[in-house]
Amino acid sequence: MEHTKLNEILERLKALEAELEEELENILEEKQRFFRYQLKKGRVQFEKNIASLHKHSRIGIWHYLRDARIAHILTAPVIYSLIFPFLLLDLSVTIYQHVCFRIYRIPLVKRSNFVVLDRHHLVYLNLIEKFNCVICGYVNGIIEYVREISGRTEQYWCPIKHARRTPDPHQFSLSFSDYGDAEAYRSRIQKLRDDLLCLDERGNKQ
Repeated sequence: MEHTKLNEILERLKALEAELEEELENILEEKQRFFRYQLKKGRVQFEKNIASLHKHSRIGIWHYLRDARIAHILTAPVIYSLIFPFLLLDLSVTIYQHVCFRIYRIPLVKRSNFVVLDRHHLVYLNLIEKFNCVICGYVNGIIEYVREISGRTEQYWCPIKHARRTPDPHQFSLSFSDYGDAEAYRSRIQKLRDDLLCLDERGNKQ
């Protein structure tokens, strides 16, 4: 009974997620029309008069630094230093999935779906703000990218729920075997591995 109810909730959740995705796409299209820009070959192009208005909103670097809080300036090197471990993580996980996922026949995760660097094209940002946006976009994109790869890996090797819930488990964990259910783990692990074969680059079932 509990599993039947859980499956019903999961089905409703999937339907709501699909509805949410469609609504978010509609909102994005509305925003493109409202702010007068288009995506052409992966690049954003604003109308000329809008781009001109954006330039007037840009704060010069000198004024930006002059008005910055001293705490922000002092902690900036700490933030920027994180780029090195994230570059290493990016490289390591990319190599890992290209080697292991091919062997396991798990569909590869497309990195460009998660790592999106486009905010530095906004002309109302100065060079420092653009650099900050690149760092933020890259780091958060890598976190999403690694989360997708690690989630697929966990479903392949250890699809067992934890004894207690974590605040934001990845999407794959909902279908894992219950903690302590040895029979289900043994009987379902191959099916869960086979389910991975049907995933697209974003983790959705094809």
